[in-house]
Amino acid sequence: MKEYDIFVPLSYNNGTAIEGRKFQQLQQSLLDEFGGVTYFPQANQGYWKLGDVTYRDEIVIYRVLSSDARRSKRFLRNLKESLKAELGQEEILIVERDVDAL
Repeated sequence: MKEYDIFVPLSYNNGTAIEGRKFQQLQQSLLDEFGGVTYFPQANQGYWKLGDVTYRDEIVIYRVLSSDARRSKRFLRNLKESLKAELGQEEILIVERDVDAL
């Protein structure tokens, strides 16, 4: 089984908050595709360096589980590109892990 975490910024690059409906649409899309989704609504801070500049984002995390990695990767690659365009981001981090459910 695979577990995927999708790290989504809370604001656009200009500092404007991303509209709540976009998070609701993302949650519904993940629920429709995976049959379940866990949402971690507490804001987390992410940092990364590009050259000598350190950037910071506040993000939330969505987590889904899948037993069909090929289908999930295809869906998540498309979702990633869509989110990058819609949210004006250079990158959206999606992490994949192998997990065992008890």
